Amino acid sequence: MSEDVKDKAEETQEASTESTEATVEKLEPKKEEVDWKAKYYYLAAEMENARKRAEREKENVVKYGAEKIMGDMVDVVDNFERTVEMLRMDTDPKMKNVVVGLDMVRKLYLDSLGKHGLTQLEGLGKAFDPNFHEAVGQEYVEGKQPNEIVKEFQKGYVLNGRLLRAAKVVVASDKQ
Repeated sequence: MSEDVKDKAEETQEASTESTEATVEKLEPKKEEVDWKAKYYYLAAEMENARKRAEREKENVVKYGAEKIMGDMVDVVDNFERTVEMLRMDTDPKMKNVVVGLDMVRKLYLDSLGKHGLTQLEGLGKAFDPNFHEAVGQEYVEGKQPNEIVKEFQKGYVLNGRLLRAAKVVVASDKQ
C-alpha cells in the first residue's frame, strides 16, 4: 500500500505542477503579445514625436520663410536712407520737398516690413552687444563709456527675434 500511496502522491504532485504551469501561462502574457505591445507603444511615441517635429518645422517656415527676401528689402531701405541723407544737404526748397517725400516712402516701407516681423536694431548710444553688432572700429570720444556705440555705418535688423543682419558700428574706446 505504501507504493499506492506513493503513486497517488506523485500523481497529485504532477497534477498540481501541471495546474500551476497552466495558471502561470494564463497569468503571464505570451512573449509574442508583449513584443507587439512594445512595438505598438514605440511606434505610437514615434508618431507623436514626428507630429511635433513637423509642427515645429511648419512654424519656422511661416516665421522665417521670408528671411531671404527680407534681407534683400533691407538693402533697398539702406539705399533710401543714403539718398535721403545726400539730398538733405541740398538747399533748394524743391529738393527739400523731395527729401520729405522720400523720407515718408522710406518710413512707410519700414512700417510695411515691420508688419511681417522685421525690426530695426537700436544703435547709437547703446552698449555694444556682439550678438547684434559688428564692431568695425574703436574711437575715443569724450564723455562716452567704453564699448558704447558712437557711430553706425550700417543698421542692423532682426526678423521675428532672429538676427537678419548685424549692425556695423564704431564703439567708444577708453584710451586716446
